[in-house]
Amino acid sequence: MCAQLRRELIENVSQTGGHLASNLGAVELTVAIHRVFDTAVDRLVFDVGHQCYTHKMLTGRREYMSTLRQYGGIAGFPKPCESVHDAFIAGHASNSVAVALGMARARTFLNEDYEVIALIGDGALTGGLAYEGLSNAGKCGQQILVILNDNGMSITPNVGGIADYLAKQRLKPQYLAFKKHYRKIMNATAPGRVVYRFTHRIKQALKQSLLPCSMFENMGFRYLGPVDGHNLSFLIKILRYAKELDEPVLLHVKTVKGKGFLPAEENPDAFHGVAPFEPLTGRLKRQPGESFSAVFGRTLTRLAEQDERVCAITAAMTGGTGLEQFAQKIPNRFFDVGIAEGCAAAMAAGMAKQKAIPVFAVYSTFLQRAYDMLLHDMAIDNLHVVMGVDRVGLVGDDGETHHGIFDVAYLDSIPNMTVLAPSSFAELEVMLERALFQLDGPVAVRYPRGGEGSYVGTGGEDPSAILRWGKDITLVSYGTEINYVLEAAELLAELGIQAEVVKMNQLTPLVPELVELSVRKTGALLVAEEQAARGGVGQRLAAHLEVAGLPAKVVLVNCGDRFVPHGTTSLLKRDLFLDGEGIMKKALEVLGRGETTA
Repeated sequence: MCAQLRRELIENVSQTGGHLASNLGAVELTVAIHRVFDTAVDRLVFDVGHQCYTHKMLTGRREYMSTLRQYGGIAGFPKPCESVHDAFIAGHASNSVAVALGMARARTFLNEDYEVIALIGDGALTGGLAYEGLSNAGKCGQQILVILNDNGMSITPNVGGIADYLAKQRLKPQYLAFKKHYRKIMNATAPGRVVYRFTHRIKQALKQSLLPCSMFENMGFRYLGPVDGHNLSFLIKILRYAKELDEPVLLHVKTVKGKGFLPAEENPDAFHGVAPFEPLTGRLKRQPGESFSAVFGRTLTRLAEQDERVCAITAAMTGGTGLEQFAQKIPNRFFDVGIAEGCAAAMAAGMAKQKAIPVFAVYSTFLQRAYDMLLHDMAIDNLHVVMGVDRVGLVGDDGETHHGIFDVAYLDSIPNMTVLAPSSFAELEVMLERALFQLDGPVAVRYPRGGEGSYVGTGGEDPSAILRWGKDITLVSYGTEINYVLEAAELLAELGIQAEVVKMNQLTPLVPELVELSVRKTGALLVAEEQAARGGVGQRLAAHLEVAGLPAKVVLVNCGDRFVPHGTTSLLKRDLFLDGEGIMKKALEVLGRGETTA
């Protein structure tokens, strides 16, 4: 069955794209969990959740795997509204133990009966939230099982062959049965309890000196492991044993990322999140082109070579943020803090305080995790930290947990913050250099996933610019969404409507004067942005016009007050009226020339 699951994983992900290596490595572990627990009742909390594909196949969604991450299909992460077997939403790292602890505590005071399991990877253990959860869960005194899926990181060093041998011996069913029986007999009498405590202290001392478990046991967990995460029969036995223990248990499982697919085993990072590929060779069906991330990394490396104050920081996203070249060329000024965005932001503030120029490259959706550090550590003291905010706007197939549609609002709420929005590769280079060497305080340069559109302008020095003159309506946007606004202006021109297009280069502090001048001429305003409605540029511009006493017809085209599901960006834009045709229709509506359905 495990072999069949792997074949189907490879076949489906080769067509849809998705997270492959992590899922291949967790096949036997997932099967064992489902053999021992009933996830319709028991609560299985995934950390990040990108390794949930086998879980989905075992819980009634196998026939829908061809729709994985596709518009209208099943999600690539656990999604409670999709199945009762998905206990909790997942997409960001390090929260699983804390969430599971909350479920365990609720179970206790509501007098209910079910098991609670947190499945966390070694990568997620680089985030501080994981240790906050472990610290509390280990002392809770309740049944909770934390499964550490370790596919690369050594938790603590062990002592060679002796440790391996002892770990195997202490996890044998015979030993576990004897241990349970021995404890029951010795605890029956007062002398027996004295002897048990004495022998237990000796055993603990030996174990802590030889086995990699002292950290977790010091937190209060019963530590089991490390065990072979691909030995299905033994995994089932050890999970059944852990289920019987009425206490916090941490099961340490060693797995191979990409197991069973040679290209993924040899290069697990490349197959962590992968586009559609040839299932026999692992070669991508379409090679990716130049991206904003690559241009950012290349430009930052060049600027850092010119100024020794410039350094780069990432939170476990070296490749995703385009920093491989920087890490190779300037390793002494490159810092990867793991999945710990708060640490990265605070560390950057410390560097800036000491006159360095730190650049924190981070996805928009993950920068949310460092909001307090942006306020407290950077903004109050007006420290000069530059953030390369990647994956802004709609990111497509990863869906709700990964769309970068909130940063425009939450960054604008921070005093002393400057937010720049390049629309082309050339503008990204200009704005990054300006952010490093011309601006003060915290600066965010935000750019989308993937490549640029037809607009390849080289501006960006001014807060805003007019790209097209007109007299009937003012169209405003920023970033790569400007391509669709320009397309809409062309479509309107075919109908005899002259649209004036204003591109915003600086979003915070907002400089609305050019838009105001345009609207005084046209009397109508449409603002299109791949952002949530609240706190976006559109709301701020509309408020400015109201305060200025300027009557105008206004329509705001954005992602609305909801979470946007997964799907290709082209389909999502179509549904949100953020493509050229949709913007044109909304413009006709505000001009009284047509109607659309929101």
